[in-house]
Amino acid sequence: MLITTIVTSLIITNIVGTAFAALPVSGYNLPSLAPLTVVLEAPEKADAPAEIPKREEAVKNYRVPVTAYSSTPDQTDDTPFITANGSRVRDGIIAANFLPFGTRVRFPELFGDKVFTVEDRMNARYFYRADIWMESRAAAWEFGIKRKVLVEVLLTEEREVARK
Repeated sequence: MLITTIVTSLIITNIVGTAFAALPVSGYNLPSLAPLTVVLEAPEKADAPAEIPKREEAVKNYRVPVTAYSSTPDQTDDTPFITANGSRVRDGIIAANFLPFGTRVRFPELFGDKVFTVEDRMNARYFYRADIWMESRAAAWEFGIKRKVLVEVLLTEEREVARK
């Protein structure tokens, strides 16, 4: 039984769905014999459904080892919080030597639709590898190395212009 409070009276809906008015009588709520008529107004115009963001198109796929790093001097150069292209480290930054700066990528097997941006470089001996920046050394260590991870390279504005 569903009971809804309205001001000082109650509306009780029975199993069939008929609503009855009930007023307190000697401390008890007893339904009256006459059912209530409830009028519901439909909205004048239905709201347009929320637009579902379109998943960005991947223009190229790679399978590479993926590791993680943090801003500790032994894992970086003498400026551990500045990337190779001059920006500050933050969530969503990766180092990769095989992609140009500014390239946006996804790791769908590891992070779903999260988009990362290439803003850092690795040691030259790691050409086909991606290194994801993590906030702590412990998080990077826990991430470890993931072999043959799918990397989706996303369409960038420069590539969009070139395709037209």
